Amino acid sequence: MKIIVCAKQVPDTNEVKIDPVKGTLIRDGVPSILNPDDANALEEALCLKDANPGSTVTVVSMGPGQAMIMLRECIAMGADDAVLLSSRAFGGADTCATSTTLAAGIKKIGDYDIIFAGRQAIDGDTAQVAPQLAQRLGLPVVTYVQKVREYKDKSVVVERQLEDGFEVIEVPTPCVLTCIKELNTPRYMTIGRILYACESDCIKVWNENDVELDPSKCGLTASPTNVLRSFTPPPKGKGEMLSGTVNEMAAAVVAKLTEKHVI
Repeated sequence: MKIIVCAKQVPDTNEVKIDPVKGTLIRDGVPSILNPDDANALEEALCLKDANPGSTVTVVSMGPGQAMIMLRECIAMGADDAVLLSSRAFGGADTCATSTTLAAGIKKIGDYDIIFAGRQAIDGDTAQVAPQLAQRLGLPVVTYVQKVREYKDKSVVVERQLEDGFEVIEVPTPCVLTCIKELNTPRYMTIGRILYACESDCIKVWNENDVELDPSKCGLTASPTNVLRSFTPPPKGKGEMLSGTVNEMAAAVVAKLTEKHVI
């Protein structure tokens, strides 16, 4: 079995701040991490690899050169190799252009059974890239996978999370599966794998020429999405504590809601 995992290096959102003048994210000095949902996707790929001897896991990412650190962490967790799609031509991409670039890279890799991806990235929260990737590759996609029940010869059985339960789906392979945090608990890196990831030449770096992608079809040029502005919402006002009997507090609540024209 050949498995591909799409991963993204994202800024730690606990450290992100917004420039009040420009309305853009301040990334300078902000640590980057492996996107949490992508870590779940990688873990599930590694579980399938462990259960099916001879399987391989390749991690694919699009980003700047610093994403090499994240890819080496993925290899230290157990991935066999990785591909970084990195070029100035890819810069400024929205989900549409990103999925185009990832699809081009995966087509170059070729011969895969399952493509795992996280449900969404914490820096964008769009949950659009993986479904768009599936469309560009002409593959079926199952989103919000909370459990992989069984891998068969030409299909895989999964549970897809719903608001009030889950549904069991058998999907033919190759396919795209997007993972949520309830799927598993990502494993830790091991000393041996860390040394291997740091010393081996297991990461390829491809640009638009390597994946035969027209620069006009990737990056900012091919991104129809325009962000008007980003801002931090104002903090909520201090809450008001009521006292008295139940009837008195209830009457006060009704009076306040009436005053604000809520009721």
